[in-house]
Amino acid sequence: MEQLIPYLQIIAGLVLLTAGGEFIVRGAVGLALLMGVSKVIVGLTIVAAGTSAPEFVVSLNASLKGTAD
Repeated sequence: MEQLIPYLQIIAGLVLLTAGGEFIVRGAVGLALLMGVSKVIVGLTIVAAGTSAPEFVVSLNASLKGTAD
């Protein structure tokens, strides 16, 4: 049974990743409509910044600790 847990974690992670992607796209479209701007503009700015945020945080933490990421 212990050997099955990593596979279940991978599957759960992929499901959550898919759901999260759907949420961010729907939210970005809603925000674009609310603000009255093009969906492309919102996609190129807010969504792009959001997808780069995890890498930025890892690099920032590594820099503050004085280590390589």
